[in-house]
Amino acid sequence: MLVTWDWLSQFVLLDMTPDALALKLALSGLNHESTQIVGEDTVIDLEVTSNRGDCLGQIGIAREVGALYDRLICVPDPKPVESSVACSTAIKVTNEFLEGCPRYTARVIRGVKIGPSPAWMVRRLNAVGIKSINNVVDVTNYVMMECGQPLHAFDLGLIHGGQIIIRPAKTKEQFEAIDHRTYGLDPSMVVIADRDRAVALGGVMGGAQSEVSDSTVNLLIEAADFAPLAIRRAARSLRLHYPASYRYERRVDPAGMDWASRRCCQLILEIAGGELLAGVVDTGSNPPPRPSVTLRQSQVRRILGIEIPWGATNKILESLGCQLIDQSEDATTVVPPSWRHDLPREIDLVEEVARIYGYEKIPEDVQVPMTPSARRPKDTMLDRVRSVLVSSGFDEALTPSVITKPLSELVSPWCDGPAWSTQTPLLEGATYLRRSLIPSLLQVRLFNQSQSNSATKSSDLPQLFETAVIYLPDGKRGNLPSEQVTLGMIASSDLRMVRGVLEEIVARVAGNKPIQTESFALPLLSNGSGLRFLRGTQVLGWMGQVSRQVRDQSKLDGEVIVAELNLDGLLAEIELVPKLVPISPFPTIVRDLNLIVEESLHWSKLESEIRSSAGPLLSQVAFREIYRDPKKDGESKKRVLFGLELQSPSQTLTSQQADEVVDKVLKACEAQFAAKLLL
Repeated sequence: MLVTWDWLSQFVLLDMTPDALALKLALSGLNHESTQIVGEDTVIDLEVTSNRGDCLGQIGIAREVGALYDRLICVPDPKPVESSVACSTAIKVTNEFLEGCPRYTARVIRGVKIGPSPAWMVRRLNAVGIKSINNVVDVTNYVMMECGQPLHAFDLGLIHGGQIIIRPAKTKEQFEAIDHRTYGLDPSMVVIADRDRAVALGGVMGGAQSEVSDSTVNLLIEAADFAPLAIRRAARSLRLHYPASYRYERRVDPAGMDWASRRCCQLILEIAGGELLAGVVDTGSNPPPRPSVTLRQSQVRRILGIEIPWGATNKILESLGCQLIDQSEDATTVVPPSWRHDLPREIDLVEEVARIYGYEKIPEDVQVPMTPSARRPKDTMLDRVRSVLVSSGFDEALTPSVITKPLSELVSPWCDGPAWSTQTPLLEGATYLRRSLIPSLLQVRLFNQSQSNSATKSSDLPQLFETAVIYLPDGKRGNLPSEQVTLGMIASSDLRMVRGVLEEIVARVAGNKPIQTESFALPLLSNGSGLRFLRGTQVLGWMGQVSRQVRDQSKLDGEVIVAELNLDGLLAEIELVPKLVPISPFPTIVRDLNLIVEESLHWSKLESEIRSSAGPLLSQVAFREIYRDPKKDGESKKRVLFGLELQSPSQTLTSQQADEVVDKVLKACEAQFAAKLLL
């Protein structure tokens, strides 16, 4: 924001040096970029944060100077002379897009004479980097730089049908702007149209077909309040970044629109002549009253760590434009001014008091009370999850919560209901809340593949995980989707590695409680690769290998393993303090067994039977390998090699004791699964 000394002094007394003022403003939050001499004027360049749209005008900076130096500011009260003819007889305004333009006002001036602007106006505009065009256009720019409210002047004679229509742009609608370039619009953009065509892109740029020229006689003066998101999206999409859109993106003062419109008309009448029609055509209403905010003296003391006189605190709030509606010895209730959108909470008022009182008055060693707090169980769980995954070679991803329809329909393992739809203007086509993290991770995998973000083969692509919320339309929250914190994983390694990582996560979070597994089928997965993890009847997670068909359709190279865990379900069983497991001082005996079993037998069922039959001397069952020899064992048979680790907490085991345990295991497996020991 460029501030000129000459212009600023019109609103507030400046008896300090420019350097002193720049330092004072910098210490209060308006960072000083540079100071330079332009002509005979001093111009200070200030960095204005995105929440301080009120400082994007000379008057806004004057308010800051007035609060910092305890001085009154002088803002003119424009009262342009009006004729007896009503403005509504010359123009009709219809607002069909209140979401994009909550309020639109229009005034009409007849009989103006277009010409050059006076030297004082040209000088001030040049000082802030704006080129003079003609007296009418210069006035609209001048008032914008003065108060921060963008304005636009139309040639009323070029408005077809004597009407203005605010509407969404039509799909692929063509619009010729005042830079004489044609832009393709979309329905998220606000169009100012007449009876036949678009005459301006609301809040961004005027149209070539209605611009003010030397032949203009009658004017339509626009002052409007456009939705920041609509303006930001249009400006970025079309790459049209101008002072007007910059201010609309940061919100304008809704109560200052009429002031800006009257100020503009008054200056035009003085410089270009003409007759102002009576009244204003207004499609909106006055902004609703701002909610009050209460500031407690105890909070100022607690947060800042110093004692500020309560009278000084109230005076600071008043100097900022706050209306004091209730005061007591320890609390004040105020209504923030309309131009300060950034003061909705008590903590915001505390910051304002500190800023104006002076950060430099707060000692560096001031004692601010600190209250210790314990970590949430959820934080502990997420730390353990990330520790296991990072140690296993996974990288963490962060993806949007909305995805496209094809990705949404790819997989939904947690519910069968249709995904919720939403609108996210900055992510074109992504309109569905995801029901799984896997589609997002597959998209990241494809992007890494397309960027050759790997070594020499597809298996070297990054292994990724993400912890985020998914949205399940299961009806548990009525009309809202249930939110489930979920872990998603994608890898190129084999299924056993991914399963081991999942089991380690469960063990690190919930301890060594038993986990059941069962076969699980999804259209996304290859036949027979899906596995579901259960704790009792609760589904904790699932995993599997992406099918060849899906990989071909998605153009994914190599094998892809995916998995998910329900972290909310895991959190319910978290062991915050790990339990001590005594270590036996006696040695273990390891016996390897090779059983011939049916091909359809799952390891989980075999392991469960081994554990239940072995008794208390069994400390560990270690899976080794699976072999198949159809000629010797038959087509439907397989060999399962595993090891039994036997240990006693009270004595050294003998070979006879170990043999007894092995014998129990073999008999149980033979009885239950018709298993045979391969000698």
